[in-house]
Amino acid sequence: QLQLVESGGGLVQPGESLRLSCAASGRTLAYYAVGWFRQAPGKEREEISCISSRDTSTYYSDSVKGRFTMSRDNSKNTVSLQMNSLEPKDTAVYYCAASTVGCAGLTTSPNWGQGTQVTVSS
Repeated sequence: QLQLVESGGGLVQPGESLRLSCAASGRTLAYYAVGWFRQAPGKEREEISCISSRDTSTYYSDSVKGRFTMSRDNSKNTVSLQMNSLEPKDTAVYYCAASTVGCAGLTTSPNWGQGTQVTVSS
């Protein structure tokens, strides 16, 4: 059974960068579509990025496009989210999820991590 653990969150000032990691165990993450979601207090969960299982397509939401970049390190069985030019609106708990049926299957997938807190504040 696939297990996911997010890490790399923390407190940063506006304009700074963070790199989040989604580490997998139990299965080979390269065979899954992997997405990043975030949820701010009092707001709905938002899908911000997804990469297909064969890296043939990548999706970024308008809110993060041009600032965030997903990548895989299959040798480490991880997926990363490089977050640049962070803004206070990026403050949220960030989750990764994995799907065997593409990015559209992420929201109903049982494969979710526990989340990591990102706080952007001056």
